[in-house]
Amino acid sequence: MSKKLEITLRRSCIGRPEKHRRVITGLGLRKMNQTVVREDTPQIRGMVQKISHLLKVKEIS
Repeated sequence: MSKKLEITLRRSCIGRPEKHRRVITGLGLRKMNQTVVREDTPQIRGMVQKISHLLKVKEIS
């Protein structure tokens, strides 16, 4: 079984650069405090690293 990441949007994207907003949308996040579960892949890790200051990330198995 592969690892998964539980990603929660903790800060607003208002006033953030357009690149950050596109990453948030790409992760499937729409509202603050919304949580999504994604596979732990290098692509998802890169997206999370780009906007880590806006997210809360938890590894689940």
